[in-house]
This record gives sequence, structure tokens and C-alpha cells, in this order.
Amino acid sequence: MINNFQNLIEVAQNQNKMKLAVAAAQEHEVLTSVCNAYNLGIVDPILTGNRVQINKIADEYKLDISNFRIIDTDTLEKAAYEAVKLVSIGEADFVMKGILDTSTLLKAVLNKECGLRSGNLLSHVMVYKVENYNKFLVLTDGGMNIEPTLYEKVDILKNSIEVVRKLGYKTIKVACLAAKEKVSSKMKSTVDAASIKQLSIEGEFGEDVIVEGPIALDLAISKEAAEIKNFESEVSGDADIILVPAIEVGNGIGKAMTLFANAQQGGLIMGAKAPVVMVSRSDTHEAKLNSIALGSVVANKNNR
Repeated sequence: MINNFQNLIEVAQNQNKMKLAVAAAQEHEVLTSVCNAYNLGIVDPILTGNRVQINKIADEYKLDISNFRIIDTDTLEKAAYEAVKLVSIGEADFVMKGILDTSTLLKAVLNKECGLRSGNLLSHVMVYKVENYNKFLVLTDGGMNIEPTLYEKVDILKNSIEVVRKLGYKTIKVACLAAKEKVSSKMKSTVDAASIKQLSIEGEFGEDVIVEGPIALDLAISKEAAEIKNFESEVSGDADIILVPAIEVGNGIGKAMTLFANAQQGGLIMGAKAPVVMVSRSDTHEAKLNSIALGSVVANKNNR
């Protein structure tokens, strides 16, 4: 079981090296993280974007990209298209967002001709490591789906379960977040959470998955809080996945962990034929490296 980013990077180093297509690679932090991943033996990068700008940045920051294949493109749209196409035709294993808008890359991912459509819902899966939590905490979806329906939440959860299985977890504990534990028709989040729990009992997510819901955040991650409130569940205080009811909840929790708890993080978009490393422009190259390592482990078909 992989439970921290150092362990994740070590696993990525010791598996088959994955090929990474980087869309619009002409940005310092992006190039730095990709070079770090290459130097660690995690990926063989293929860069798309403006060749002149890529080489200029590499020279300015003394980054050795001499072994990288570069596909020169004159627009960000073409950079996204070429990066996604590499994965589609089997020349790369996964794709990473460079210095371009998320919508531009996703348009290429969903391209009918050479995109990575799978028929599944795309969703954002963030993996966090907080110092006082003994393992990864996976948060979804705080980046893509605004106010998902019950059936969309099911798909979102399945995408995150795929990530956690690739991390080697034998039992996956899911907390369907709400403001309280009692089901109320006035609170859609509680109704949906109870429905997802029932689906889990019926085997929708597999025998290795335990779902609790509705459940508040404190009970999901704190055994002490669960004991004080007399809440008994296999998930309480030991959640692996936090399924949030709306994008604002996931976005807020994620940023709070990063800004207030100095959490390490890595993130992917799941639901396509291959993982998409979706990083923020404000992310450090360390966070980008975490996401690359995560993407490489998830992309490796030899992992469960």
C-alpha cells in the first residue's frame, strides 16, 4: 500500500517507465517537474508546444532536455491536440497539462477523432498527504463537476476507486460527505449519500469497497470525534476517499489542507482512456512531480 509521495515516487521508479506527453510545455515549473521526473527514471517525456520558447526556458534555467522529443506547434490548441493524439495512437501512456487552459486540453481529450473518450464521466481526483493523517486522503470532485447528480457521483466515485486500487489498497473506505449523519429530504447530499451506501452494500463498487454516508468530515477522518459522538462505522476515522456533494466543498477542503496544513498533493483527471495530469499554474514543481508520479502509477496497466 502506497501511503505517501516518497513511497509513490519510489514505486514509479521501480516499475516500467511510462511515456508522458506534455501539452504546451513552454513554462519553467512544468519543464522543471518533467526534467525531475525524467532524471528520477519515472517517465520518458514527449513535449509539444513552441520549440523556440521551450529551448529558451531550458537554457535559461539550465534544464537538460536534449533527450526529449519535441513536437513543434504554433498554437496551444495544436499542442493539446498533438499531446492527446500521442496517447491515442499508443506513443505515450498518459498526458499532462502544461501552460494552457484546462478547457483547451479537455477539448482535445474529448475529440471524437483522436481523443481519449471512454464513455465515462470525467472527474477530478486529488490525492493529499497531511502530516497528522497516517495515509493518503483522496478528495473528489473539487475541480470539474459542479453539482453532480446521484448517478454522476457514482461515476465520480468509481474513478477515484480506480486510483486508490492502483495505490495498492486492499480495502477502500469511502466517506460520502454531508453536514450531518441523518438522512433528510431537505438535504440532497444526505439522500444521495445514503443511496450510494446502499449501492455499495449491493456490490456496485466491488467487495473491496466500504461506503459510509451520510457522514460529516470530522467523523470521516477522526476516530476521537466518532467516539465522542458515538458514531460506529468501519470508515469513521479511517477514510481513504472523501466524496463531496458539490465542487465548492471539495475545492474548499482541498485548499484548506494545502494552505493551513501544508499538505502535499497530486492530482489527475480520471474517466478517459488514460490519466490526465491536471496541475494548476500556481502549483510548485514538487506538486507537479507528485502528479506525474501518480499518473505514471495509474497509467501502468501492470498495476491492479
